[in-house]
Amino acid sequence: MGVNFKMVAITLQGLEEVLSNELKQLGAQDVKAGVRMVEFVGDEGFMYKANLYLRTAIRILKPIIKFKVKNEDDLYKNLLKIRWEKYLDVRGTFATKGTNQFSGITSNTHYLALKTKDAIADYFKAKYDARPDVDIKHPDLKVNVHIDRYGFCTVSLDSSGDSLHKRGYRMNTNLAPINEVLAAGLVLLSGYTGEQNFIDPMCGSATILIEAAMVACNIPANINRKEFAFEKWKDYDENLFFAIQDSLIKKIRDPQCKIMGFDKAPSAVRKANENIASANLEEFIGVHHINFFNSKKEVFGPTTILFNPPYGERLKLDDIEGFYKSIGDTLKHNYHNSTAWFITSDIEALKHVGLRTSRRIAIKNSDLDCKFVKYDIYEGSKKASKNDY
Repeated sequence: MGVNFKMVAITLQGLEEVLSNELKQLGAQDVKAGVRMVEFVGDEGFMYKANLYLRTAIRILKPIIKFKVKNEDDLYKNLLKIRWEKYLDVRGTFATKGTNQFSGITSNTHYLALKTKDAIADYFKAKYDARPDVDIKHPDLKVNVHIDRYGFCTVSLDSSGDSLHKRGYRMNTNLAPINEVLAAGLVLLSGYTGEQNFIDPMCGSATILIEAAMVACNIPANINRKEFAFEKWKDYDENLFFAIQDSLIKKIRDPQCKIMGFDKAPSAVRKANENIASANLEEFIGVHHINFFNSKKEVFGPTTILFNPPYGERLKLDDIEGFYKSIGDTLKHNYHNSTAWFITSDIEALKHVGLRTSRRIAIKNSDLDCKFVKYDIYEGSKKASKNDY
C-alpha cells in the first residue's frame, strides 16, 4: 500500500451525493461532500483508479499545500515558498488555473492564474536561472489555485488534465448535446444498475445510452481516454497504472438486459451509431429510427426509460405544452411496467405531462436550473392533480 493523501473530486451541482457514493463503492476513505466537490483520502493507485473509473467526477485534484492570504503580494510570497522542483523540471511545461471567493483579492480568475504563473516562473529563475515554459494544451504540470471566502488558499495539482467528461468516445453530436458526466449522473440518480431494460426514447447522439451501457457492463467511465495529466508527473508509476487498469477491465461484465434508443431523425440515428461504435458497445445497444410518440413497449419485464427531451432554452419547439402532453400520453398508454425519468428546465411544461411525479430532483444542466423527474407507469397510472405541482 502507498502513502495516503487527501484529494478533491470536482463535480456538477446536484451530483455531490452520487459522486460520494461512487467513491465509497470504489474504496475511498474519509469521504466528505461539499458544494460541487467531494473530498476523500486514498493513495497514488487510488488516484489512478478514480480518474479511470468515476462517472460523475469532472477532475481529481491533489492538494499540496494550504495557507492563509491577505492580498495578492501575500499570495505571491507564499507560492514562492513551494519547492516546485519536486513536481516540475526546469525544462518542463506547466499551466495554471485559479478560482477565488475572497474579497481581499481581485475576483478575476485570469489574474489569479497569471499571478500563480509568475510565482512559479520566478521561483525557477531565482534557483536555476531558467524558467519552464507555459503550455496551455498539454502541460507537464497543471496547477490549480483556489482561495475560499475566508482567505484560505489551496494549491493543488490537477491529476486529470482535460475535463473527465471528455470520455473519448463521442465522435459526433447533435444540437444541445448533454454533458457525459451529467448523463452518467442521471443514470445513477435513477437507480439504474443494469438489471432492467433501458430505453432512451429521444436518444440524439446516444450519450445517455452509452453511459447507461457502461454502468450495465461495469466499464470504467474513462477507459477510452487517451491521456491523464498524472502520466506526465515526475513520480508517475506506469506499472501501477497499467495494473490498476487491468484489474478494472477484468471486472467488466455482459449486461443482462436490453438497452435501446429511438430517434425520429435519421441523422441522429447515424451519429448515435457512430458514437456507440466508437465506444465499442455495438453489441449491447440498439438504436432505431422511430418516433417515440408512435412507439410502444416491446421488451418484457421492468424497464427504465430515461431521456433528455427538448425544452425551451435548449431547442425551440412550436408547441411545448402539446409536446409534453404527448410524452405523458405515450407513457401512460404504451409503457406499462416502466419507470420513466427525464430532465427539463421548463417547469411549466411539466404540468402538461398529466402524470403524477413520484420524485423530483433539483439539478443543473450547464447554467440552467432543471428538475429531474420520475414517473411510475403501471396499468391505470394515476392522473396528476394540481396539488402535485
